[in-house]
Amino acid sequence: MELDALTETIDHLAASDPSVYADAESIEVLHRELARLEAVTTEAVDAFDNSGTWALDGARTASAWVATRCRLPKGEARRRARLVRQLVDLPECRRAWSAGEINAAHVGTIAALRRESSAESLERDEAMLVDQAKTLPFEQFNRVAAYWEQHADPDGTDEAAEKRRGRRDVYLASSFDGMYLGKMTLDEISGATVSGELSRLERQLFEADWAEAKETLGREPRVEELSRTSAQRRADALVEMAIRSRTAPADGQRPAPQFSVLVGYETFHGRICQLANGTVASPGSLLAWLDEAYLERAVFRPGRRVEVSPTARLFSGATRRAIELRDQECTHPYCDTPAPDCQVDHIMPAALGGPTTQENGRLLCGFHNRLRNQRPPPAAEG
Repeated sequence: MELDALTETIDHLAASDPSVYADAESIEVLHRELARLEAVTTEAVDAFDNSGTWALDGARTASAWVATRCRLPKGEARRRARLVRQLVDLPECRRAWSAGEINAAHVGTIAALRRESSAESLERDEAMLVDQAKTLPFEQFNRVAAYWEQHADPDGTDEAAEKRRGRRDVYLASSFDGMYLGKMTLDEISGATVSGELSRLERQLFEADWAEAKETLGREPRVEELSRTSAQRRADALVEMAIRSRTAPADGQRPAPQFSVLVGYETFHGRICQLANGTVASPGSLLAWLDEAYLERAVFRPGRRVEVSPTARLFSGATRRAIELRDQECTHPYCDTPAPDCQVDHIMPAALGGPTTQENGRLLCGFHNRLRNQRPPPAAEG
């Protein structure tokens, strides 16, 4: 029986030395086969649901039976049941998932795009979205899906953005032992505003902790030798935000929120509207902020660029900001360090005549910038 053979194969893998499969090709194969197994399992659960045999044990639904017998979170069991029902209208997703070319997260993202107003467009473009899912990192694929949704249903995405903003909520309450517990739900723009300031203060606290540890140890410290963890610094940064708010003068000028919005040059690039941190925003979601915030608009178009002197040694000013907005994160393929924590590096080193221009600049985190300088520089990009 096939399941006996599967069990035997997995038993063999589990009993073997993991280092046998520690090469890059094996890791890819393992994840591809894991995706295929999940696809088969999901469809088998659907057939089980249709059989009705789960009711013999007194379960009210197949999802309830699976959650109980397989010890899954109820939400996960329901998600799988819902996902397989959606596959009926997504043949390209079904085929690619069964082949291990995409995974459940990709399928869930594409399935979420389908509603009455976008069904026809999704039927037309499903293969294109699946192709993007096969090749792009997941976060970039999510942006593609978000932009597709804006094109397919612009009114719906604006309404959805307003609904998300309506769900904003902060909960903070004292527990029985005096600790405060809470959660926070913010829309994409409010979240970017709060997150940006929290990250800025956390960075200041990190630099203070680093300097203190360096002075105490007499050498460059390791992260685990700092006096606070990253979670503790975030908590202290939040408290600092509250202290600064409380001590601000009553007649002081309230700073307006500022966030960067990337917009596209329609003729060349199509619709682009996203925050500098990479979050895709619908144009309608910006309306509420137009009279109280400073929006930094970055329009990328051929022939109109803002540069400092190409012979300058360091990237600064408008040139640096343009590169930050363009790259948004470390450009190393295995890194997603955000722009504020990155350095701007010359693609062709300045020592070899590389100019300080947008075309010759890219974001690299400190780790990958140092790593890059330990090996021969890459050829200049055309």
